[in-house]
Amino acid sequence: MTAGTTDSAAGSAGGDIRVILNARSGKRPGRAQVEELAALFERYPGRFSLRVVRGGRMIARETARAIEEGVPTIVAAGGDGTICGIAAQLAGTGARLGVLPLGTFNYFARSLDLPEDLEAAVRVLAEGHERAIPVGEVNGQVFLNNASLGAYAAILFRRERVYRRWGRSRIAAYWSVLTTLLRFRSSLDVAITVDGATRAFRTPLVFVAKNAFQLDLFELDGADRVRSGDFAVFVAPDCSRLDLLRTAVRLAFRSLQPSRDFELICGRDVRVEMRHRRRLVARDGERERM
Repeated sequence: MTAGTTDSAAGSAGGDIRVILNARSGKRPGRAQVEELAALFERYPGRFSLRVVRGGRMIARETARAIEEGVPTIVAAGGDGTICGIAAQLAGTGARLGVLPLGTFNYFARSLDLPEDLEAAVRVLAEGHERAIPVGEVNGQVFLNNASLGAYAAILFRRERVYRRWGRSRIAAYWSVLTTLLRFRSSLDVAITVDGATRAFRTPLVFVAKNAFQLDLFELDGADRVRSGDFAVFVAPDCSRLDLLRTAVRLAFRSLQPSRDFELICGRDVRVEMRHRRRLVARDGERERM
């Protein structure tokens, strides 16, 4: 995992702003919300164009098309996973990333103090504020908030099944945590190298953070190091399912303690190695085998 930057723009002073809206994102934007967005865009004639897509492949295709067309600012309208996917494609292209937060948690947008209200968010995009943002990279794939192995990736797998049955909500997300940890069995044997120093761990969870806001939100150590450009690597102790569940409850109540609940390692360059060639990796709320 390495650190880098990409440009984040809230608008384009003289060119098109292409909005790629994921209809499958956390808040499931329907026709009424799409029409509301279209009406808001009309306040800025010639500035915005909208593409409504459903899921990863369509997002990737529309993003590639916008890059090929030379659109200066490409806006990810969706949750953290949608934003991460588009940011990964934009990295190194010269195109700027804009954000319309339509997810369940919106950690990335909140970390930048971007408004979650649609009207305010569109206004910020049109005004054209711009800044550089830090990003992480795992196996060549960009992440903005975090990447992890073990229990959290399993939680995301369970969460999608819960969402399909009961709909997307924070309650459903918390329920998926409970049910996953009560069933979770597998710890990982990993070698973690941080800035050249290697240590071996047996752990149910490795969590690598690149977003200081998320750490501050849960009152976790390491936020200042992340703000300075480091990764914060949290390694859970090898423990029973019940102990892992207790740790999750303490996290929810902002009462985690170093040494007891996790070991924290910070550094600029992080390498995590395992015996298995391919493992399920969680990256900004999405999961994939790497």
